[in-house]
Amino acid sequence: MIRLGAVALLLASLLPAQTLEQAEAFWKARRFQEASDVFLALVAQNPKNPDYKVRWGRLYLDHSEPGVAVDLFNQALDLKKDHAGALLGLALVASENFEGVAAGLAHKALASDPKLLEAQELLARLALEDNDTAKAVEEANKALAIDANSVEGRAILATIDWLADKKDTAFDPHTARGYETAAHFFVINRRYEEGVQYYRKAIELDPQLYSARSQLGINLMRLGQDAEAYKELETCYNNDFQDVATRNSLRLLDSYKKFDTVQTGLIILKLDKKEEELLRPYFESEMERVIATYEKKYRIKLAKPVRVEVYPDHEDFAVRTMGLPGLGALGVTFTSATYGSFIAMDSPSGRPPGSFHWASTLWHEMSHVFTLTLTDSHVPRWFTEGLAVHEETAVSPEWGDRLAPPVIMAIKDKKLLPVAELDRGFVHPTGPEQVVVSYFQAGRICDYINDKWGWATLLAMLRDFGKDDDTATAIRKELKMEPAEFDKQFVASVEAGTKNVVDHFDEWQKRLKQVNTLSKNKDYDGVIKEGLAIRDMYPDYVEDGSVYEFLASAYLAKDDKPAAIGELERYVKAGGRNPDSIKLLAKQLEDAGRKKEAADVLNRLNYIYPIDNDLHQRLGALWMDQGNLAGAIREFRAVVAHNPIDPARSHYDLARAYQLNHEPEQAKDELLAALETAPGYRPAQKLLLELTTTEAK
Repeated sequence: MIRLGAVALLLASLLPAQTLEQAEAFWKARRFQEASDVFLALVAQNPKNPDYKVRWGRLYLDHSEPGVAVDLFNQALDLKKDHAGALLGLALVASENFEGVAAGLAHKALASDPKLLEAQELLARLALEDNDTAKAVEEANKALAIDANSVEGRAILATIDWLADKKDTAFDPHTARGYETAAHFFVINRRYEEGVQYYRKAIELDPQLYSARSQLGINLMRLGQDAEAYKELETCYNNDFQDVATRNSLRLLDSYKKFDTVQTGLIILKLDKKEEELLRPYFESEMERVIATYEKKYRIKLAKPVRVEVYPDHEDFAVRTMGLPGLGALGVTFTSATYGSFIAMDSPSGRPPGSFHWASTLWHEMSHVFTLTLTDSHVPRWFTEGLAVHEETAVSPEWGDRLAPPVIMAIKDKKLLPVAELDRGFVHPTGPEQVVVSYFQAGRICDYINDKWGWATLLAMLRDFGKDDDTATAIRKELKMEPAEFDKQFVASVEAGTKNVVDHFDEWQKRLKQVNTLSKNKDYDGVIKEGLAIRDMYPDYVEDGSVYEFLASAYLAKDDKPAAIGELERYVKAGGRNPDSIKLLAKQLEDAGRKKEAADVLNRLNYIYPIDNDLHQRLGALWMDQGNLAGAIREFRAVVAHNPIDPARSHYDLARAYQLNHEPEQAKDELLAALETAPGYRPAQKLLLELTTTEAK
C-alpha cells in the first residue's frame, strides 16, 4: 500500500524540488511507491495546486486504492469546484463499482472541459454496459471526433460488432487496452469464454498489462481452469499488481484444498469437506429434479456438466462475483460451450438461519444455465434474471422473494423502468434498492407475459434473443405491440395487483409498530385486534416482526392453539422462513395429531436451513412413523453426519430405519457404530442381537 499521512506531508515539504515528470516516469515504470513519494512532495510544496492532487489520485486508482483516490479528487474539487480531471476521477471510481452516478459525473467533467477525451470515452462505455447500443455508438463517435485515434472509442465500436457476432469490423483497435475493453463487455454479458480470448489477445500485445492478466485469471477460475488461473494471478501478484480481486482470488484458490468434488452424471458438486456428507444428498436430489424439469420446460438437453460450488464462508462466494454488475448476493452462474456451466452460491451455513432459501437460489441459477445455453449467452440481462425470478415461484408459490418495501415505494413513486431500458437497473442502479426493484420488475414482466401470452411466447423471445434481437424487436415480434404500449399495460397490471398494499403501506408501517409495542406489553387482546386489522394490508411481509408471528404468539399465550396454527400456516404459505416459527408450527400440528402436515412443514426447512439436527431428528421420526422409510433414512443420516450430541442414539435411530426398510447389513453397521461410541447402549445391543438371531435362523 502506498504511504500517505500528515507526517509524511511535513517531511516531503522539506525535500528538494520534485517534478511532475519524475512522478509520471516512476508511475509508467510501475514504481508506485517512488511515484507516490514524488507526488507527496509536489502536493506539500504546492498545496493549492489541484492538478497534482488529481494525478496523485489517478496513481492510487491505478494501484487499486480507490478510497484514497476519492479523497484526493475531492480535495482537488475543494480547491477548484469544477475541476474536470477530479470529476472524471470520481466518475471512473463510480464506474468501476457500476454506480449510477458515473454518467452524471462524466457529463460534469465534459461540461468543464468539452475536449476531455477520457470522459467522452467513459460515456460510451457506460452506454454499452447499459446495453444501449445506439447511444454507445453515438458517444463513441463523439470520442473519435475529439481524437480520431481514440483507442476506447474504436474498441467500443468494434465490441458492438463482435457482440453481434460480426467478426470482421472496421474498428478493430489492435491494441492491448482495446482488447481489454472488449473482454470486459463479453464478461459482463456472461460470454466468459469469449472474454477470456480477448484478455489473451490483450496480454499477447502487452504482457505487462496486469489488469488484463488478472481478469484473465479470474475468468479462467470462473470456467474451472484453476491451475492456469493461479499461474496468471500469481504473476500479477509477483509484479506488484495486488488489487483486492487478485489477492482474494489467490486466497480462494488456496482454500480449495478444504473442498471435495463429487460427480454423478452431469452433476458435479464442490462442497466443503465439513459439510459434504450432510449437504450432498439434498443438493444432488434437487439438482436431479431441476435438470429434469428444465430440460422438459426449455426443450433442450444439457450436453455439458454443471458444477455447483457451495461456500460456507460468504466472503469466498463474494470473490466469485467480484467485478460483475447487477448480481444478487446469493448465487452466480458462469456458462461455457467448452467447459460446461458453473454455479457458485452460499452454503445454508454461510447465512443466518432463515435468511437464505438455498433451493430457491439453486433453481434461479439453474434457470440461467438453460437460458444462457439456449441463447449462446446472447439473452439480455433483464430477461434471464426475470425468467430466473419467475422460475423460483413457478416451482413453489412459497419460494422466491416477496413484495419488498423498496418495490412498494418504486410502484408508488412510478419509478419502474421502461422494459427497453431495464438492463440499466441491474448494471448502473441509482442505489442498491434499484437492483431489488429491477429483479422484481423483470420477474413480474415474465409472469405477465406467461399469464397473458403463454410459456411458448417466452421461449420464442429466448430464441429471438439467441439471434441477437434486442428487447424492442422481440416485443414487437412476439407480443405484436410497441414497447411503450407494453410498458403502459404492464404497469397498469402491477398497479392494480399491488393497489391494496401501496395504498395502505404507510398506515401499515405505523400500526405495525403499535402491534410490536402491544406485544412487548403482553396485551394479547390488543395484539390480536390490531394485528387482524392490518394483516391483510401487506400479506407479503414475512420478515422479522411479521404480523403473522405476533398473532401466533398472542393466540398461544391465550391458549388458542387452532388460531395460532392458522396464523403460522398463513406465514409459511406467504413464504416465511424463520426456522423457529416453522418448527413451532410443526410442533403444534404434531400435538394436534396432524403428523403428516407436521412432517410436510418440517421438510420445508430442508430447503432453507438444513444445518439443524433437531429438524432432522424430528422429521426422521415423523416419517418413520408414517412409513416413509427412505425419507427417515435420509434424515437420520443427516443427524449422523453433523456432529450429533448423542451419537449412539443417532446411529441407533438410523439402524432402526434400515431394519424396517429391510436393509439388515446397513442396520448392523450403524448399530456397531453406536456401540463403538457407547459400548453399554442397551437399545443398540438388543437390536443387534435381534438382527443376529434372525440372520442365524
